[in-house]
Amino acid sequence: MQPEEWIYGFNPVLEAIRSGRNVKTVYISYARRERIGDIKKEAEKKSISIEGASPDFFDDKFPKGHQGIAARVFRRSYVGLEELLYVPQRKRETPFFVILDSVEDPRNFGGILRSVDAAGAHGVVIQSYRSVSLGPEVSKSSAGAVEYVPVSMVANIKHAIRKMRDAGITIIGAEASGSSIWESDLTVPLALVLGSEGKGIRKTVGESCDMILSLPTRGSVNSLNVSVAGGIFLFEVLRQRSLKGK
Repeated sequence: MQPEEWIYGFNPVLEAIRSGRNVKTVYISYARRERIGDIKKEAEKKSISIEGASPDFFDDKFPKGHQGIAARVFRRSYVGLEELLYVPQRKRETPFFVILDSVEDPRNFGGILRSVDAAGAHGVVIQSYRSVSLGPEVSKSSAGAVEYVPVSMVANIKHAIRKMRDAGITIIGAEASGSSIWESDLTVPLALVLGSEGKGIRKTVGESCDMILSLPTRGSVNSLNVSVAGGIFLFEVLRQRSLKGK
């Protein structure tokens, strides 16, 4: 049987319902007043039961930011790498992926998923160990974007990179030591590699990349949070492709 989990927060619950995720029950705090109708309307369309609960139920069970709304859902499934690589072909678009190398903070993962969805990238590859995985905190941080972004979990990122390269995809590592992103052509089929919060891209993974690019900075601190940096990279890809009509 598919495992279950809790998700919490207005947008994560609303998007889980809208996207067609298997939602068992939605819980709404008796103290919640704003936009209850939006949740109820979407839940009723899918015949999902709604239950009221006390504010203490939410405060005891979830972190701050639960917004008095939660849902019991079946856990998101990962997609296979081959299935992920087929997504741009199905959409008739130039491949555009993100690979996370040892990113461990669920808030960063959620933020990256939000940018991936907004920038129109086709999916994310993560590793099955020493890496964050899908879960309630990722769902909350992504504001529901997790429902729309395919995620593939692989045993070895370097093997995944080889398969992507064999499929004609250029592998670009994001590191402070690289060439400027502003001077690079990002309209080609590509996969962007983002490294861990503390150490960046591992040496062996960096050696597997076709090129290393960086974001030019002018401040005293020469590095950015991985979620912020990833968002800038993603939207530069979108900007360049939009100019060329891709």
